[in-house]
Amino acid sequence: MSGEGEEGAYFSRIVDEGSLASYFERELGSVEEYRIEHHQEGHSNETLFVEWGERDLVVRRPPPGETADTAHDVLREYRVMDALQDTPVRVPPTVLACEDESILDCEFYVMERVAGSVLRETEPDRFATPEHRQRIGEELIDGLCEIHAIDHEAVGLGEFGHPEGFTERQVRRWSEQLTWAFDVTTDEREVPELYDVMEWLTANAPDAPTHTLVQGDYKLDNVMFAPGTPPELVAVFDWELSTLGNPLVDLGWLLSYWWDEGDPDPPAATDSLNATFMTREGYPTREELVERYEERTGIEYEHDRFYRALAVYKLAGLGEMFFRRYLEGNADDPLYPKMETGVPELADRALRIIEGEEPL
Repeated sequence: MSGEGEEGAYFSRIVDEGSLASYFERELGSVEEYRIEHHQEGHSNETLFVEWGERDLVVRRPPPGETADTAHDVLREYRVMDALQDTPVRVPPTVLACEDESILDCEFYVMERVAGSVLRETEPDRFATPEHRQRIGEELIDGLCEIHAIDHEAVGLGEFGHPEGFTERQVRRWSEQLTWAFDVTTDEREVPELYDVMEWLTANAPDAPTHTLVQGDYKLDNVMFAPGTPPELVAVFDWELSTLGNPLVDLGWLLSYWWDEGDPDPPAATDSLNATFMTREGYPTREELVERYEERTGIEYEHDRFYRALAVYKLAGLGEMFFRRYLEGNADDPLYPKMETGVPELADRALRIIEGEEPL
């Protein structure tokens, strides 16, 4: 499927098919078959599926238009995945990184496409047993533990981040992202509750128990499970926010997306981001996920309210950036306009976690 007629003007903004073909010919050799499809499941960087002869490839590029500082750093994503190729961490095979912005008007990278299932709205039928559901949770935690166990110096990522003060910088960085978005979005509506969350997080940032490689966006729909059974995690995606820092920020992010039976319903405007099928029989609870993480890593998960509230605050920051991009005409994602009400809902949820109304 080519982009012609599929998405009109927006597709032409994110890929010049002729220019990309010329680049691939130079780097990978000539082929007879060439097709592009815009993959629209993600909500941040743009993803293109490319058939180049017999190779199934994925191109990752930032969205068009102005973005917040440090957001959408695709070559950072490539660098960490490339460094992890020969480690236990399950990442897709990397192919190319391109800094030449004349090709797609931006930097981008290329990786091999991996076969399998990403669990977004529901589970595949082949996983619909208590035993397989239990294994999904175990594999998800084990994949995170593998990331946090990496010797980042040994794989060449010793200068990948500045772990000292990472937790406090997370609060400050996402506050800055929100401020960037507010420059435009406050003309539509304000979200004063986020300032209350900001104040609490700033005052309650705990010391990190250790420093590790941090994935930055680790959750169920950013990993892929192999075809067949039992469930086997084969790839971790979306490394654009990866760095060195506090591993419990990763765990809190994962837990903020994991629903237990009896939890409040997810915010209505962001329900597409919050599948709740893991409340079915067999899936581990959040507490069970934490227990497995602690057993596998030896790291104690303390200050849960902070880490899950930070996760929801970050999601609100992403949502507000999405809303700004929508208002500026730099996106065609149907989720983005929903952030007008979605971000206030997320702010309310963060406050409920802070107040102990959504316990672990």
